[in-house]
Amino acid sequence: MIDRMGRLAALVSTALLLAACSSPADPGDEPEHLVAVVKDRHPADTGSFTQGLEMAEDGTLYVGTGWVGQSRVYRRTVDGEMLSSRDLDASFFGEGITRAGSSLWQLTWRDGVAIQRDADSLEETARVPLSGEGWGACSRGDEVVVSDGSNELRRMDPETLTERSRFEVTRAGQPVTGLNELECVHDDIYANIFLTTDIVRIDATTGVVTAVIDASGVPNNAAPDPNNVLNGIAKIPGTDEFFLTGKRWPDLYTVTFEPED
Repeated sequence: MIDRMGRLAALVSTALLLAACSSPADPGDEPEHLVAVVKDRHPADTGSFTQGLEMAEDGTLYVGTGWVGQSRVYRRTVDGEMLSSRDLDASFFGEGITRAGSSLWQLTWRDGVAIQRDADSLEETARVPLSGEGWGACSRGDEVVVSDGSNELRRMDPETLTERSRFEVTRAGQPVTGLNELECVHDDIYANIFLTTDIVRIDATTGVVTAVIDASGVPNNAAPDPNNVLNGIAKIPGTDEFFLTGKRWPDLYTVTFEPED
């Protein structure tokens, strides 16, 4: 995990420096600046190394967790009641999750597989090859979008998770690296930037970052550990609100993304 953090810290620093030193050809290319404003707090599981978060239409939450020997996926209510849970093979390092139709996809980090599950029971129904690293995932229309920590996102078939194409994510013409947990909302993709408290809103067609969201004001009450960072974005259906949490965080927050003063 440490080698991953060091490599991405360098990539993120380089990307931020490039963005700061460059002037976009059109001032309109600079993204909107927003802040995450906390509206409510709910309990979360401090044992969950949260890698993926998604809310179902019925109001329950899917949570995918990582760490070798501790990875699992579970369904819970917002107030913390556990509804169902399934462990991954002890050798797997779990990553992002997303629901696609009647299936729930769960990625693994470097194990080269993705796991398809029944979205209700969470029982495993298939395993498919996954090239490269798996980080975050979200579903939109007839595709699943997958991140791998780079500046590229992959468009995948929602039934087989085979790769269809890739596209680059840019901010003011510069690549944005460290793309991690994803949330698809209509024509936008929200991605948290690994090792930071920034979330970017990405145009799902062009890959252009249209907003940078400062989530530094969202309290991180996890035990001191460089791994216990912000990670988990879920849109609350029918509202303009989102849930945010992090790895081993004791809290799940309801937030809105509002213009920066």
